Amino acid sequence: MALINCKLFLVFVISALMASTTTVFAARDLATTIHHPVGQNLAARINGEDGDAGMAECFNAMYELRSCSNEIILFFMDGEMYLGIECCRAIRVITRECWPSMLTSIGFTAEEGGQ
Repeated sequence: MALINCKLFLVFVISALMASTTTVFAARDLATTIHHPVGQNLAARINGEDGDAGMAECFNAMYELRSCSNEIILFFMDGEMYLGIECCRAIRVITRECWPSMLTSIGFTAEEGGQ
């Protein structure tokens, strides 16, 4: 009989603790809006709204750079530079605009990257 009373008391105590815990968590106010610091908003980084080139433009420049790979390899082999306008544009976009946005997308600032 004492064992049944002990189990019943234990169930009652656990139930009371669970009920009080849910009331405490339910009474807590949660923030409904999240304010992102500059460089931390994913949509702004993708669209390039924070001043740098957007990630889509960076990936387009990298795709264009892939088509220039023969010209770049010839430059390193012969030392002669015959880069087309689109290849130069892709290199300029990547070096001037994409490095800072790529660094912030993985958590680094431009100062930490030596920009």
